[in-house]
Amino acid sequence: MNVLGVGIDLMDIARVRAMLDRREEQALTKLLTEDERVFVMAQPDPARHLAARIAAKEAVYKALQALPGTRGVGWHDLEVLRSVDGRPSIRLLGAAAAVDREQGPLVVELSLSHSDVTAGAVAVVGRE
Repeated sequence: MNVLGVGIDLMDIARVRAMLDRREEQALTKLLTEDERVFVMAQPDPARHLAARIAAKEAVYKALQALPGTRGVGWHDLEVLRSVDGRPSIRLLGAAAAVDREQGPLVVELSLSHSDVTAGAVAVVGRE
């Protein structure tokens, strides 16, 4: 793969938990697609999984910045998926999918990790 961009992000889980306590509905609607929302809210600790998705979307957004036309990519243009074996991936939608069509096809590799305190993500964007 020819690497075009790399992104990394960390998210404090306590900060996400506080955000959910203050304005859960608004935060979930703004940050997640409907499928992500269903997954996150089905987890025993939704804040931990929301933090991982925020970090993933930020990391992918940062990695995409190496390409023209990516400034307009928003929260709903990136959807974090989880395979049956737990491996994360990203689905490009909306403005991100348009960049993929114009610049791609792009390959996005994603790694997520979290502890009780922090969630983190690393994304690599490239072409085959």
